[in-house]
Amino acid sequence: MASVLLLGGTSETREIALGLAQAGYDVLVSTATDIDLDVGRHPRIRRRSGRLDRQSMRREIIGTQAFAIVDATHPYAVEISALAADLASELGIPHFVYLRPRASAASEEVLFAADHEEAAALACGLGRPVLLTIGSTHLEPYARQARLSGAMIFARVLPENSSLETCLSVGLDREHVITGRGPFSTEENRETIRKLNIGVLVTKDSGAAGGVVEKLEAARAEGCKVVMIKRPGQEAGARFGSVRDLVAAITIRIPAGG
Repeated sequence: MASVLLLGGTSETREIALGLAQAGYDVLVSTATDIDLDVGRHPRIRRRSGRLDRQSMRREIIGTQAFAIVDATHPYAVEISALAADLASELGIPHFVYLRPRASAASEEVLFAADHEEAAALACGLGRPVLLTIGSTHLEPYARQARLSGAMIFARVLPENSSLETCLSVGLDREHVITGRGPFSTEENRETIRKLNIGVLVTKDSGAAGGVVEKLEAARAEGCKVVMIKRPGQEAGARFGSVRDLVAAITIRIPAGG
């Protein structure tokens, strides 16, 4: 029976895993952490957690006899995506990429930045309190710019000890760390913006499923500027913006039975 290594972590992971399992594939869902994520209930689906390096990803591919890698990681998880593309090429197996459709639209309220360094300089240079909704991995440039400019910054991160520790390690006050698991509704975002008197919201272009539309709507309603980090260049691989098209392409490429 054909098997697939599915690199997951986004909300679409469940739909992809179930689509593949129902099509007859054995699916190993790999996530970087053991976050509470619904990967689908099906006898053909199993999950592992923990960050993969080259050796461990190769071991999973060979151990499960995976005929393909499906990359459904976050659009900004460039390192794992690059590794998946490289290993697929080396091992001679197909590589499929699910890309969330973009949710951003140009407007005078949205300022685009090429990376976190540029975003930090833009956000902290506007002279208003900043809300970071980018996770906990890339906080350091914002903390550094805040110290230089005197800007007040808040970070909304996952309710995990590691996220809080990262915030504190870059110098954020505990009172400036908001924990919660999104995506958040427009009203929830508006409430946070009002409560903290936020003037600038920083986000990635994570697509509609990542809650970007609700952030944009909330910022617009509250008169809040948005600094949006553009997506990095995508790695090689067959790319799909629809789960249905992705599953269909895999079943055409290699039937589940062989």
